Amino acid sequence: MLLWALQQPTVHKQNSLVLQNSQTLPFDACGHHLTILQSPSSMSTPGVTGAVMWDSGIVLAKFLEHSVDSQSLVLQGKRVVELGSGCGLVGCIAAILGADVILTDLPDRLRLLKKNLEVNFEGGNLRGSARASELTWGDELDNEFIEPLPDFILGSDVIYSEDAVNDLLDTLKQLSGSHTTIFLSGELRNDVVLECFLEAALKDFVVGHVDQTQWHPDYCSQRVAMFVLVKKSQEMLEVQRVQLL
Repeated sequence: MLLWALQQPTVHKQNSLVLQNSQTLPFDACGHHLTILQSPSSMSTPGVTGAVMWDSGIVLAKFLEHSVDSQSLVLQGKRVVELGSGCGLVGCIAAILGADVILTDLPDRLRLLKKNLEVNFEGGNLRGSARASELTWGDELDNEFIEPLPDFILGSDVIYSEDAVNDLLDTLKQLSGSHTTIFLSGELRNDVVLECFLEAALKDFVVGHVDQTQWHPDYCSQRVAMFVLVKKSQEMLEVQRVQLL
């Protein structure tokens, strides 16, 4: 893929922005000092995700801060759903920036996520709101997620398996309205998985690549890519269908 040719991720150091072997990750953003709890010992268990932070989460969190500071993005009063929240840093930053955020993950990942919300926001240390809720990709969504539909959907390192692509896209389609913007950041690990996701996503979404010039200047990584997705209108889908006939 062109991204691999341009960014050459394998020649750059992985996870240069995080400390995955630490129980805690200190993080400063938006004038706040956060302590993100991690569970590095869980990394040895097959199938476990969301136990530690990755560079893509740091990049997305700081992108939100930078975009709000530069007035290119408004999160105050906006409704946000984060998918695959893991440790919850991205959703926490969105809440500090004024959004009403639902941070989601699988049932067995919620304990760490809820603990991080408790540790960092026990005193109401945010302009918006943040709560954790169970969400399994591909399942029919409860009303709490879709009434009303979110203004923004966020996800970091959620494109990691071909098997999960269809379920992820099904959830994105259920969550998205005409006003919804999706930001997804991810480590450039497997070009086959990313191509599979993008090819499938283009059927229902307009997909763009967020250039690193728009990221926080101090939090960039050649191993990370960021995409922005907007759901296609019914008119666009009809034109697309006709063209395929």
